[in-house]
This record gives sequence, C-alpha cells and structure tokens, in this order.
Amino acid sequence: MPLRVDGCTAGWIDPHRAARLARFDDVFVHASDGLAVHPRLETAERRTSAVDHVARTLAREGALSAWRDERYAVAPCFGAPPWFLLERAAARYFGIHTYAAHVNGLVRRDDGIMLWFARRSPAKAIDPNRLDNLVGGGIAAGDTVASSVTREAWEESGIPAPLARCAASTGPVHVCRDQPDGLQRETIFAHDLWLPVEFVPQAQDGEVVEHRLVDLARAAELIAQTEGPDVVTADASLVILDCLLRQGAIAPDAAEFLALAALRHPAMAGAVGRMGANFSASCRAARRHL
Repeated sequence: MPLRVDGCTAGWIDPHRAARLARFDDVFVHASDGLAVHPRLETAERRTSAVDHVARTLAREGALSAWRDERYAVAPCFGAPPWFLLERAAARYFGIHTYAAHVNGLVRRDDGIMLWFARRSPAKAIDPNRLDNLVGGGIAAGDTVASSVTREAWEESGIPAPLARCAASTGPVHVCRDQPDGLQRETIFAHDLWLPVEFVPQAQDGEVVEHRLVDLARAAELIAQTEGPDVVTADASLVILDCLLRQGAIAPDAAEFLALAALRHPAMAGAVGRMGANFSASCRAARRHL
C-alpha cells in the first residue's frame, strides 16, 4: 500500500504494517487505497517530529532493526527538499526510497584484474558477517555521494581522501525486494576505484573485520553463493555484477548476458521479478564465460 505525503507516494507498506501505523491516527490517515501523513502536519519539521515518535515506539516494540541515530531524507527525488526525515532503522518498515554509495576496489596486476572484498562485522544490524564491496554505505540526510564515498572509504578500508576522490562514478544500480524488516527500495551509486598494487585495506571503525583480494572469476563465484561463510550481500552482488559486465568478464554474446544486465535495473525489464528470484542461478550459469 502506498504511503503518501501531500498526494505523492513517499513509501510502500504491506497491509500488516499499514494497519499498525493507522493506529497512530494523529500522524496517519488510513484509506482503502493506502495511508497518508496527516494533513495537519504541514511542514517537514512537524512531520519529522511526529514520525520520529512513531519510529521510536516501533523500535520499543521490536519491529525495527537496530537503532542507528542516523536519519534518511524522505523526498520526491534524491537531493530534493525532504517531506520529512526518518530514522534509518525504520526505512524498510516505511518502504521509503533510500540511497547508498558503493565502491569496487580494483587492482590491475600482470596476471589480470583483481577485486577487493570486505567482510562485514558480525555486530552489523544488516547482513552481519557477509562479504561486501570494499566501500559501501547509506547516504544520510544532508550528505552527498562524494562525501559518503570519502568518509566510508576511510572508515571501512583506510583509503585516504585524495585517493578516495579518484573513485569514478559508473552509474546507479537499483534494489527493490521484500525483506523481513520491510521493503528495501534503494538506488546505489556505484563507483570504480583503481588502487595501487601495494595498497592493503585497513578498517578504521570496526565495521569491517576482513579484506580479501580475488580475481574476477572468483568474484563471480562468490556472488553466486547462497549459503556458507562467504555469501555476498545482495547489494554488493549487484554492484559487482555490474563491474564484471563492464570489465568484459562476461561476454556480451553469453546466453545470460541480457538477463544479468537487467538485474541491475529492476524497472527496466518486465522479466526482472522472475530473474531476481533466480539471481544466484543466473550468476552460476554465467561463470563458464569467465
């Protein structure tokens, strides 16, 4: 069901969560075709305060992931003035459109192109202990893509700012999937960063517990795994798939090429819903082309 602000869709909520939010009748108005932020909350500041109270109540009920004390901007589009700000832990519950910046850490060696992976800490609220891109993080309210890349590059891998600023934008990939904590709708601004051969990542903030350098064939094997200790997050898998396609690691005439390419942009292909359910199988099938 849509969650609307001033007649515009700001999020998507399943019926169970919509029914729970409707009980906050001083914040939301419930109708047969969706939920709306109460019209009396006519400013971003008032909406933010009211929705924050709702989010804190939901957190006390155990309905959210771990509280972050970090807010996302809920807006018509990226960078636009927000309708309201929302605690990150509630983003999926409300099904809002979130944004992130990820970086492929690439190394060019005599024996071919290599790719760095980072392992998330077991203490992470989302996808603990899974493999991830070398750099990645959500873009908080008031932040920019560039500042997110620079900050996360240092915190997660010890990449100094002058080097991090060399990360080249490669375009967005999109995630839309139902999760236990709600709907993940995210645009990831993907980047490539070519690192010196001698560079070794060093985590600075405890959110990453391991770094691993692999060739592109091994990278494809990793994003195809669905169980075991080396499962890669869905977000990072899409960013790495995008990198493999751009680096020519999967041949354009491979039978799975178009289907794999479509996975990066769910709104662009009608078959993506079906392909999304078979992402790992598709990656496994494509490995023979590396």
